[in-house]
Amino acid sequence: MSTVRLNGLQKAPGRQRGFALVVAIFLIVVLASLGLYIVRISGMQHQTVNVALLGARAMQAAQTGVEWAAFQALDSAACTTTTLNLTEGGLNGFDVEVTCASSSHTETSNTYNVFVIDVEARAGVYGNPDYVSRRMQASLTDAP
Repeated sequence: MSTVRLNGLQKAPGRQRGFALVVAIFLIVVLASLGLYIVRISGMQHQTVNVALLGARAMQAAQTGVEWAAFQALDSAACTTTTLNLTEGGLNGFDVEVTCASSSHTETSNTYNVFVIDVEARAGVYGNPDYVSRRMQASLTDAP
């Protein structure tokens, strides 16, 4: 190995060769971190869209339960409490728990029924990311 003399100092050629390696490693680490951040943000956006869609489906499942219970109450003038297992289309996999309470009220010589319908629609397993639940309540009467 030859040495170069400058002003009485000896300097070995190529002593700063490792500096480029340090810069390259730094750039690789920074770019990999940036890529990981972008992938994570993208995944969170997809998860947000999925959760919003599940929430909308759960709301429609709860609305289905309310409409079913309202038809049962007004058709037979009696409350029905049950659990519906939805299997069609976008509501497949939802369990809808329907609870109904009724009371009679007399006004002049007519008696009317007031129905309070409480519905909870659920899908998935509680604690899992795909779990969703919506609750809805409706009041209706058979008065003209």
